[in-house]
Amino acid sequence: MDLEHARRVAVEAALSAGAVLRDSAPGTVAVHAKGGAGDVVTDLDLAAEKLILDRIRAEFPTHRIVAEESGVHDGDLADGGWTWLVDPLDGTNNVAIGLPAYVVGLALCAGGRPVLGVVHEPLSGRTWSAVAGAGARGPAGPLTGPPPRELPHGPVLAWTQGHGVSRLDPAARSLKMTMDARARRVLQLWAPLLCWAMLARGDIDGMIGYHAEGLDLPAGALIAREAGVEIRRLDGGPFEASAEGPSEDRSFVAAPPGLVGELLDLVAEARRLASALPPI
Repeated sequence: MDLEHARRVAVEAALSAGAVLRDSAPGTVAVHAKGGAGDVVTDLDLAAEKLILDRIRAEFPTHRIVAEESGVHDGDLADGGWTWLVDPLDGTNNVAIGLPAYVVGLALCAGGRPVLGVVHEPLSGRTWSAVAGAGARGPAGPLTGPPPRELPHGPVLAWTQGHGVSRLDPAARSLKMTMDARARRVLQLWAPLLCWAMLARGDIDGMIGYHAEGLDLPAGALIAREAGVEIRRLDGGPFEASAEGPSEDRSFVAAPPGLVGELLDLVAEARRLASALPPI
């Protein structure tokens, strides 16, 4: 498998999908309910996803594809466990309310582990990508890691949680409360792949995820990790950015190495708080 070739294919597919989104998103977007938890899907999601799927199928017909809107597409043949994860519009809820914060995301996984990730931001035209073990790239070339900086007022952190997390979940409530108390700012952008790109390029200082969605996690985590970001489980153990397995395996802290300890301390404080929170 030529991963550099696959990266080029994925980048070209993301750029094409991004052009569809960029040209259409400013206008009236048809929004439809998705599931029973208040999520939505737009016609743009569907159009961008079809374009990406067509590109991947044409180039890699034996690969399995898991897409946000249309689900699982098995390849023609078993091909060593290669699986593409496609999120054609990460930030659909933002688009639905006119907030210009969204990206296109693709990952290629082998045996459940990401080996290639691409994130493209249509409005700015910027693209970030990574191949496992070969580093991450941004619009200006290789990403060499978020630069160290003083944080006298605390870090700027991003938060993401899975769609299935209840608003009354005591662990999620305590984590968000503790982040609000200890961080300078907490971003909840409804577009975790965009947050991963911001972390990889050093625009934010860290990210905490709780039962994160599996489809968009691998691409962003791989790009951030290849850019020098450290990712740990909430208990401090090693983290595997896989789309498979139970959602509790997708809870993490991510930051430059020098800040990971502070985020793990924040998590420990949140756990103490959770045990004291009254029920709602």
